[in-house]
Amino acid sequence: PALPAVSGGSSARSGPGRVAAWHRLGFAEGAKQLSPWALSALCLAPGCAQVSPRMQYWARRLEQEIDGVMRIFGGVQQLRKIYDDNKNLFEVKENVPRKLVEKVAGDIESLLAKKVRALKRLANAAEKFQKAHHWQDNIREEDIEYYDSKADTEYDDPDGEEIEREKSNSLKLEFTDDDNFKTKVNYSYAAVQIPTDIYKGSTVILNELNWTQALEDVFIENRKEDPSLLWQVFGSATGVTRYYPAVRVPPEMSQLCASSPKDMVIIVDVSGSVSGLTLKLMKTSVYEMLDTLSDDDYVNVASFNEKAKPVSCFKHLVQANIRNKKVFKEDVQGMVAKGTTDYKAGFEYAFDQLQNSNITRANCNKMIMMFTDGGEDRVQDVFEKYNWPNKTVRVFTFSVGQHNYDVTPLQWMACANKGEWGWHPAGMGGCREYLDVLGRPMVLAGNRAKQVQWTNVYQDALGLGLVVTGTLPVFNLTEDSSDRKNQLILGVMGIDVALNDIKRLTPRYNLGANGYVFAIDLNGYVLLHPNLQPQIINFREPVTLDFLDAELEDENKEEIRRSMIDGNDGQRFIKTLIKSLDEQYIDEVFRTYTWAPIKSTNYSLGLVLPPYSTYYIQANLSDQILQVKCKYPTEAGRGAGAGLPLQWSRTSAMGLLTHSSLAVPQWARGHPAHTVTMGPATALHPTRAPHTAPTSSLPGSTPSLAQAGKRLGGTAAQEGPWGPGPGGQDSGAVEVSPSALFYQP
Repeated sequence: PALPAVSGGSSARSGPGRVAAWHRLGFAEGAKQLSPWALSALCLAPGCAQVSPRMQYWARRLEQEIDGVMRIFGGVQQLRKIYDDNKNLFEVKENVPRKLVEKVAGDIESLLAKKVRALKRLANAAEKFQKAHHWQDNIREEDIEYYDSKADTEYDDPDGEEIEREKSNSLKLEFTDDDNFKTKVNYSYAAVQIPTDIYKGSTVILNELNWTQALEDVFIENRKEDPSLLWQVFGSATGVTRYYPAVRVPPEMSQLCASSPKDMVIIVDVSGSVSGLTLKLMKTSVYEMLDTLSDDDYVNVASFNEKAKPVSCFKHLVQANIRNKKVFKEDVQGMVAKGTTDYKAGFEYAFDQLQNSNITRANCNKMIMMFTDGGEDRVQDVFEKYNWPNKTVRVFTFSVGQHNYDVTPLQWMACANKGEWGWHPAGMGGCREYLDVLGRPMVLAGNRAKQVQWTNVYQDALGLGLVVTGTLPVFNLTEDSSDRKNQLILGVMGIDVALNDIKRLTPRYNLGANGYVFAIDLNGYVLLHPNLQPQIINFREPVTLDFLDAELEDENKEEIRRSMIDGNDGQRFIKTLIKSLDEQYIDEVFRTYTWAPIKSTNYSLGLVLPPYSTYYIQANLSDQILQVKCKYPTEAGRGAGAGLPLQWSRTSAMGLLTHSSLAVPQWARGHPAHTVTMGPATALHPTRAPHTAPTSSLPGSTPSLAQAGKRLGGTAAQEGPWGPGPGGQDSGAVEVSPSALFYQP
């Protein structure tokens, strides 16, 4: 801080004038040595050409005064004495990064394995129930009793009066608040959601509702075995969704999926005949097609007339992540219809893209999706050159809009290349049907294709925070008259896991400042990380944060990310950059990164430790630690106070002890939590009374903290908001034995 000036002309700028000012401020004489910062501050005074002996004397005196104040109020000696006197109550232990990572990875594996067992029980039960179900042609809506969550919200008008439900046989349920789901639920029933564009009275839907009703017992049994289970969901291929527990507002289902990785090239006819409404419908169809892709897929989009060209800056297949799909959607808007149609140009471009082996691809299902208004050319020579006789690429053709073209050539292209033709007069609603075709090999593969897939992190729409969903396909196991297996997927089963449940398994108290645990999936997206804090909540899109975006990217972290994706374990001590908490500054620091795969999952766990977090303190709770008596005013006799014996319990890995049953003074009422916490590294902290200082003093402090408070302008006997205690003493003070106590509202 700048030293004060003294009015009085030149004397204020000279040595004697400034000396007089310092004397009036109480800096008289004495001291022993001059610290560098004090010397530099004093030498900034005008007229200070060199450090005189008197200046050094003043500086040493100033340093001595500051040191004395710090000794009194900093509690350094008291803390040292507390440690020395209570060595038997704690021990200093070493963090072993590899053991920490292995333990946490094992705990997370056990947690997810428990959820997977429940998921498999549901999937197996669904296949069993559907196989045993007898199709009913004459089934009526009145024959099925279920809770329709969507209808329940529609039947109630804004005034709370119920409208007549016509033919609907939907149940009327009562809901109660639940801490686990943070909303009103009903654990006795599952709920059903049927999309608006699906007629709930159709024979297909009613039969679906009939056999899926048996899933409710499995939902309830799963919850009995694991009360921590969150949403259990079955999404049918027909559009029916059944979820447990029942809730009026259904959870977000957009993350449920069952498919294998795909390499897809979308080609769009932009000849002059598709101008106007047809072109708009094609753009909408491309949007919908892109939405069927996940981060495991690779895609490119091209337009064609006489020639073919990519619609964006991507010259080859790229990962179908949120960022790339957004680029495609923006660039598709710029397509303009002109010229004539040449199917050969479009298909040759698509096959060249799929045959490019120099780029990263899914290397699983390969397909071409063509959107056109129609044409006569079958381009058989192109298929003979690129795809026959093995037919490794499926071709799907979509006829978009109202037109008079013969669709036979488009049907032939699809059927000759193991694909399917679709007609979209309105451009909407049919693009997802190709997934049924891709699902056939999965059904035929049976259990080999039954692998649990975990979604990206996304925000739960009903308040559970960030969650991931484990999904498992449900196959149709019925057989036809020739004993051939069915090739249809019935739907997808899903179970949610909250990230907070996973975070609870990570060490939170022995990593020290700037130590943390993180986890990533096979795409490098973060599952756990301190910087995974989305600022914009979007319930329809996953929260995809790459590890290299969560931290400041460098070559070492790229190698660590690659090793984790490959499922390896390792450890590396690196020099790296970190951002300050306010993200205004960057520091160069040393960190130890340790990582290992989480077995039986697609995740890998990492641990970051700074050099100063090598050791941590662990309390020994087997000894008598503390005898405490707290005095707080009672409601009947304000200020009388009463001694309360405390029962202590361990609340953290650091050995902190807490107790929450203390009588709460009037000034502290209304605060949600009041605890007393003890640890070997804490010193006595004043209570939250605004005008009081503690009456107790720590051993070895001279003067006492109460006396020191007076020097700062406080008074130990000063009246608090609730009135003085006996003899004017503060009845909110805490009496302690020679140990450390910290009262924290």
